[in-house]
Amino acid sequence: MAFFHARDFLFCGMCGTLLSFDSLDFANCPLCGFKRAAKEIEGRETRYTITAEDIRRELKIEPFVVLETTPIDEVAQRAVVNESCPQCHHPQLEYYTRQLRSADEGQTVFYECPECRYKFSVNT
Repeated sequence: MAFFHARDFLFCGMCGTLLSFDSLDFANCPLCGFKRAAKEIEGRETRYTITAEDIRRELKIEPFVVLETTPIDEVAQRAVVNESCPQCHHPQLEYYTRQLRSADEGQTVFYECPECRYKFSVNT
């Protein structure tokens, strides 16, 4: 319990929401109404780090260096899955995967019908 108070003094002890300083005497939780006395917070120091990657992600800016050099369309052979095409009902689809979102989220699977060239994607 002492570790919790040493680290997370700016957050609600009940629900974890960031406390709001609406008064000089208390910090209030805007979600559940929890109050923490200002004397518990006074004099404490908190630090955080923002990386260039955090800023690029927040502003939705592409990375400066693109590691993949082969364009998607130049891939010689794709894997095949036995699923029918939603458009022409061909029994097989070609597919490949890419990590388009952040690393802690799933990949995107791109499907293409070899018969009618219908393309679609699924986030997994």
